[in-house]
Amino acid sequence: MASDASQGNGGQMLSASTRKRLQQCFVHAGKQAAQDNYDYATELFTQCVLGDLNNIVYWQSFFGNLRKKYNNNKKGAKLASFRSKREWASIKKAQMQKDHKAVFKHGLEVLKLNPWDNTTLMAMSASGEDLGLDEVPLVFLRLALDATPQDPDVNRACAKALRTRKQFDQAIACWHRVLQANPDDDEASQEIADLAVEKTIDHGGYEGAESSRQVAVGDQGPQSARAELTQEQQIERKIEKDPSNTELYYEMAEGCFRNEEYKKAEEILKRAYKACGETPEIQERIFDAQLRRLRFDIREKEAAYRKSPSEEAKLQWKKARKRYDLKSLEAAEFRCNRYPNNLVYRFQLGRAYYVAGKHNEAIKELQLAKNESTHAGECLLLLGQSFQKIKQYRLAASHYEQALAKISESDEELQKTALYAAGRLALGMKELDKAENHLTALAGIDFSYQDVSALLDKIAKVRKNK
Repeated sequence: MASDASQGNGGQMLSASTRKRLQQCFVHAGKQAAQDNYDYATELFTQCVLGDLNNIVYWQSFFGNLRKKYNNNKKGAKLASFRSKREWASIKKAQMQKDHKAVFKHGLEVLKLNPWDNTTLMAMSASGEDLGLDEVPLVFLRLALDATPQDPDVNRACAKALRTRKQFDQAIACWHRVLQANPDDDEASQEIADLAVEKTIDHGGYEGAESSRQVAVGDQGPQSARAELTQEQQIERKIEKDPSNTELYYEMAEGCFRNEEYKKAEEILKRAYKACGETPEIQERIFDAQLRRLRFDIREKEAAYRKSPSEEAKLQWKKARKRYDLKSLEAAEFRCNRYPNNLVYRFQLGRAYYVAGKHNEAIKELQLAKNESTHAGECLLLLGQSFQKIKQYRLAASHYEQALAKISESDEELQKTALYAAGRLALGMKELDKAENHLTALAGIDFSYQDVSALLDKIAKVRKNK
């Protein structure tokens, strides 16, 4: 795992070399799309979006290429629904297992046939929200809205996504369309009222108002007042009456998360920690708030560096990643102490140790976690990388082989990482057949991956000179 990395895959760190490779692929895809080679461009754009799920430009280009391919007909290929049945079954299975990356993988196959498939777009948007993606979930919903602008379910989902991103006018418009479809929808009526107040408070300088009625009367007269207090103020009133009710603090913190007010959410949870007893459950939520805040800080520092590259900006970005890594390790240690038999937490702790460069500690935790089936492939890969770091090359090679046997074909990025690591190590150990097999398999998946073509040339030269 390279130190010069940034977040792009729902919390995963993308190395600088991976970003460079994806950008090269993206440029090539754009050239193919410009030449009307839509199918080839689609496959290249697919590599880009799967490699960097949080890159809105990649997604917009992916959909733009498909819109041109289907002449913006809003229905895609002939018999698209029938041809997508198998992929849809896989999406439903992935949703049940909360395997969000599998939702994206299978969802993309459906969208290649019909980029306006509402059900798929909404499923991918929901998974994107769970992965903590920024604006990408909204890209999916807006495309669904473009295809069926009056669909109440699409408008409802879109309105909620827009509200969390403070796009109040658009959210209100979506709720009005929900009301047009069902005039008795109480949720839509309440949301329109709440959003009008929230918009005024956010943009109109009424932060000091004690109630939404004050805001409404001040701007529009008493007929517009629909709620006495903002949601946060209502919860504060309840806390005054019941200060040891943890659920109230949790509810208020969730509102802060929706508005990306992570520091504020952390402070609210710390209040709960003092008021409700210093319980492990509240501490876990504090860690969650801290990690969200630090991930947001990484994104901001990265954006600042890319906007105005400088050594100072790069240093600040690296410091932000370091703070996140240290807090991740602290949180993982806490969870393992609390749940010593939970193998998922053991795996997360092993991964955190690896990132921190504590390879012996990582090996200990990962060996405990390797029988946990959900992360078996990645766990074995990390074991191989850890053994390689402490120069136990035979053990490293063995674990790379085991990892390749366990990694799912749907996890292409992990598969490529394992093939590259196994191939390079085999080459270093002068096991040319193994090296060639692994690197050839990698080239078959992605010939542009790092320096795989140069390594294959190197193997060929060594064989020739024997």
